[in-house]
Order: sequence, then C-alpha cells, then structure tokens
Amino acid sequence: MDYLSHNIAINLKRIRKAKGMSLDVVAEQTGVSKSMLATIEKGDANPSIGVLGKIMSGLRIDLQDLTQAPQNSTYLVDVEKLEPTKSVGGQYHVWTCFPIADNRSVEIYRIDIEPGGIYESGSHGERTKEYITMLKGVLTIVLDEGEYKVEKEQFFRFEADQPHIYVNNGTEKISFISFFVVY
Repeated sequence: MDYLSHNIAINLKRIRKAKGMSLDVVAEQTGVSKSMLATIEKGDANPSIGVLGKIMSGLRIDLQDLTQAPQNSTYLVDVEKLEPTKSVGGQYHVWTCFPIADNRSVEIYRIDIEPGGIYESGSHGERTKEYITMLKGVLTIVLDEGEYKVEKEQFFRFEADQPHIYVNNGTEKISFISFFVVY
C-alpha cells in the first residue's frame, strides 16, 4: 500500500468513527458502497477521484482531511490560503477550518455570503447546536420559529437540528464563523 492509500485508509476510518457513523450510514450519505468503503479503510483499494469526491461531499470534509499525514496537536488555518469547501454560483463560499473529525464534538467553518446571496442548509442532526460569530455585515438567519438578524461583533446560538437559511440582504459581502457543537 502506498503512502497516499495508507493515509486515506487511516483517515477515512478515523473520520467515520469520530462522527459515530457505521459503514452503512457512510454508504448511504456518500453513495459509495459499503464494500468499497470497507476495502478503502483496509487499504486494499486505490479509490478514484470520483469516489473520493462522493466521500468528501457526503462527510463534508476536504480532500486534505483524507490524504494528510496523522494530525498534530496544533494546527494553524489561514482561510486566505484555503480553497472553499463549498461555493455556489458566486453567492456564498464556505471554508472548513476544523472538521468535526479533529475533535469529535466541534466543527468550525468560515462563511462569506455576497450581497443578495442565500445559503440554504439542512439539519445538522440531533443534539447539535450552531454558534454564529459575525465578523462583517448583517446576517439574517431564517429558522422554523422566525427570522433573526445578527450584526458585526454579535453572537447567535440555535439548535441546528432543523433546516435553516442564511441570507445577506445588504449591499456588501458578509463574513461569519459558524461553530457546530455536538452534545
């Protein structure tokens, strides 16, 4: 097994276990068969870019999370040097700063939304709270129970077990940090 396949095998298994997911659940979320996932985790497969793309999308991780060497206890993230994890039609950009696999309970994103941009997000699962820290602009968050405006230097928390929408109704790009905490 080459170095890259070894890293993918170890990291996929670590990430799956950190998320508390079975192979069946990962297969359902990624569209990659359970047998293929098991083969990858054993280091007996050299997955294609297409398969890695499905895994990354389904688990909301970066290619780097699968291919990097075992992680150190300290890690500096420079968002300006990262490629966005998700970017849709120039409306918004999302960077995964720290995936939940790093520590099993917190996931941290930087999100920028262009003027008039809308980012619709599904539920993040039961027992998950989302914390928003505004860096720039005014964010409108639409939840089941209503709309909330969060301004620069304000913080907002909500149960993330529901679909929610982030909206930029302003004329300038907004930026915020989103923390997901599993409890």
